[in-house]
Amino acid sequence: MTTQDLQDRSFICETVADLRGKYLTLKRDHEFRARLDRLLAMDVNGNPISAGEAVRTAGERRGIAVVGGAGSGKTTLIKKAVSKHPALQPSEDASMPVVEITVPNPATMKSVGFEILKKTGYGELANKRTAWEIWNDVRTRFRLLGTIVLVIDEAHDLFPKGSKSEAYEILRTLKSLMQGDGSVIVVLCGIESLYDSISFDYQVQRRFAKFDLPPITTSADSKLVWGLIGKFCDRAGLGRPGQIDLVDRLAHVGRYRLGICIEQIISAIEIALTRGDTALDIQHFADAFFEQEGCEVGRNVFLSPRWSSIDLG
Repeated sequence: MTTQDLQDRSFICETVADLRGKYLTLKRDHEFRARLDRLLAMDVNGNPISAGEAVRTAGERRGIAVVGGAGSGKTTLIKKAVSKHPALQPSEDASMPVVEITVPNPATMKSVGFEILKKTGYGELANKRTAWEIWNDVRTRFRLLGTIVLVIDEAHDLFPKGSKSEAYEILRTLKSLMQGDGSVIVVLCGIESLYDSISFDYQVQRRFAKFDLPPITTSADSKLVWGLIGKFCDRAGLGRPGQIDLVDRLAHVGRYRLGICIEQIISAIEIALTRGDTALDIQHFADAFFEQEGCEVGRNVFLSPRWSSIDLG
């Protein structure tokens, strides 16, 4: 490989990494931030107060259930919102205002509690401890660390089918975390079935506001997706594609979920850069789809004239 080849490959890797690291603030980000603001304690001017002050404000807190299909971008949306929020920054009074976990497997009262304790830097964890002891330590850790937001990703895994009693105990425990001294805001993140799972208990359901990330539609979101393609092409130094129905095909491939559509755009750009092409076109999307799906030509959404009838299952 020549020096020029290495430089070209380095440019491609840097460009793709940059695109993957980009976060585009959309309307839904502002809406989620507003929803989060309403759950945080406010000062006399209506501004969210710092975590250090908020943690000393005992009382009942509420939660949010962020619901959307896989690849809709819900996890990233939450991470960006809590990491950038001025009231949720670590300080001397609140060293860990936000604790984020992903539901462990299997999801039990003890395993979820253990996962939270590990994320807070808790010391040696003894398996013989009872669930009550574990969750009591969770509350203690939250008070010590100034935690006011608990984010639970893949929260739908808390409620496996056929385990309603275990789910009920977990829901009761989460409800207790939102009450009394050291109470926290609980943000649940999961697929569409999540809200149904928490809705069987009215006392829990009323504590969680639903924040839905609906599928994109080509009628309402075509301009947004074309804008993303254009911005990404400009960053990569590529001409923009002109295929009229590209966004319609892309949305179908992405299961109408924005996160998956963005992944497809970046994959197509990487192929175009690797080949030394000067503009992005639908063939790059088709080839990226081939790499991902390994399908025959007639079932490639970007090539087939009857693409809308292809079931991606």
